[in-house]
Amino acid sequence: MSSSELHPDAQNLLQRYEAIHAHAELELELAGRGEIGRLSELSGRWEELTENLPSQPPLAAAALLQRARMIHERTRIELERLRGVVLEEIGDIKRARRAAGGYAGQLTRRPRLDRSA
Repeated sequence: MSSSELHPDAQNLLQRYEAIHAHAELELELAGRGEIGRLSELSGRWEELTENLPSQPPLAAAALLQRARMIHERTRIELERLRGVVLEEIGDIKRARRAAGGYAGQLTRRPRLDRSA
């Protein structure tokens, strides 16, 4: 049964599930591009989309919800990958700071103020 064959109330409800699916796709796209700031701005949107939905979704929404669930899982995996990249970069920064500190310790300290002037 296509969405155009549904009763208007059921069609409106199905559009809400379609919005959930579209939102899941947007989150995956943003995570894939590493746009964490924009992704975090969307955090409240899930509550808006799921507010007052029936506890039992209509059968017509089952496929949409299944795809949204799979997309959401892919987003979680992408965020875990990004987390690993960030932690690796933090480790690189710490090593670079330690190396720079080691080299700086070998330099002779000279006063910054020329007192003879």
